[in-house]
Amino acid sequence: MDKPVPTDLPVHPLVRQRWSPRAFDPGRTVDDAALATLLEAARWSPSAYNEQPWAFVIGRRKEQPGAHARVLSCLTPANQRWARDAAVLMIAAAKLTLDYNGKPNRHAMHDVGQALAWLTVQAESMGMRVHQMAGIDLEACRRELGIPEGWEPATGVAIGYEGRVEQLPEDLREREMAPRTRKEVGAFAFVGVWGGA
Repeated sequence: MDKPVPTDLPVHPLVRQRWSPRAFDPGRTVDDAALATLLEAARWSPSAYNEQPWAFVIGRRKEQPGAHARVLSCLTPANQRWARDAAVLMIAAAKLTLDYNGKPNRHAMHDVGQALAWLTVQAESMGMRVHQMAGIDLEACRRELGIPEGWEPATGVAIGYEGRVEQLPEDLREREMAPRTRKEVGAFAFVGVWGGA
């Protein structure tokens, strides 16, 4: 299902077509080369002081069902309902201190987000979809995935090929089919001072 965004101005086609479906094709896998390419894109994302403060714990549905199940168990029940069909599940974590001086890295979450944004654009260019999820269980991430002290679980990520909306429960089908909306640029971009038009 294509849901290109109704942009007010022209943007790159990958930006227009990117969206986060809940319906993933349970029969399709993401092969080794494709997954490596996605991780390579994340690797070259910018980060403060080039610290690259991200780590991903990955489970692939067909190739590593045990790992996939462990990552799935770290998602909230609402996300587990649909994410189980994704070919790849990940938990992204952020390193909270800087390697070069041991001080807190206040940009760590931002940099994890950038790495995932680059991964997402790469996935779109390869015909895959990515759905990031705030709904994760932080304690389960630490317990089930062994995320160590000094690292913060940041987000869950589902990666795969889009499925059919009919495979989703009825309430999720409605959300999947709903029109896409965003705030107007003027609501978040200010000139010179907060609130400046």
